[in-house]
Amino acid sequence: MPVEITWWGHATCTVEDSHTRVLTDPLFARRLAHLRRRRGALPPPDARHADVALVSHLHADHLHLASLARLAPGTLLLVPRGAPRAVPGLRRLTHLRVREVAPGDVMQVGRVVVRVVPARHDGRRLPLGPHRSPALGYVVEGEARTYFAGDTGLFDTMAKEVGPVDVALLPVGGWGPHLGDGHLDARRAAEALALLGASRAVPVHYGTYWPIGLDAVRPHEFHAPGDEFARLAARHAPGAVVHRLGHGESVRLEVTR
Repeated sequence: MPVEITWWGHATCTVEDSHTRVLTDPLFARRLAHLRRRRGALPPPDARHADVALVSHLHADHLHLASLARLAPGTLLLVPRGAPRAVPGLRRLTHLRVREVAPGDVMQVGRVVVRVVPARHDGRRLPLGPHRSPALGYVVEGEARTYFAGDTGLFDTMAKEVGPVDVALLPVGGWGPHLGDGHLDARRAAEALALLGASRAVPVHYGTYWPIGLDAVRPHEFHAPGDEFARLAARHAPGAVVHRLGHGESVRLEVTR
């Protein structure tokens, strides 16, 4: 059975594997604080339906309460350990089955196994969140092993902690002209792909949101990361195939091991 991956924009993807739907970092907003959605229509109502939704960390563009509130009743929601304490609004999402997780946790969801892995990123609720939660990545294991990185920088044990994987959903940009520590840009994402040894990659976390009023500031930082990642991946991981999706586009993958 092929695995289907749909990119809805930013870090939001649907992974369909073994008749199980997995949704990553749901974000269904036209505007978030100072950010405006500049590319891609909002995900359709069907995107809100999943067997499990994965939240990688507490930043508002990844843990977005209004978007989580739109998920179908009964959806299993995995959040970093300590998230309900740091983001009390999670406790009001009583229509969801919220479960706190940490690196090393493994659980069966439908016909897939979800494995929680570490990420190198500031996991606090910004700007002044006093409570820390780990930033996470996830590996969905079914017909394929699909890695969702969330937000992360490179770290020494990435291959050991995450791999082996077949498909990597890797952040390649951001929502402003500068990326801070704990992020992957196109070059570092290509290096991560080489470390992980994945045969397929989908670049995410770019080209969707941009600060209001900065339309003319370094626009290449908004538009270019997907193509740049594909170019650099050909150099660093020449055996891998990069699927550069448009917003709302899907790819069906036949994975052989």
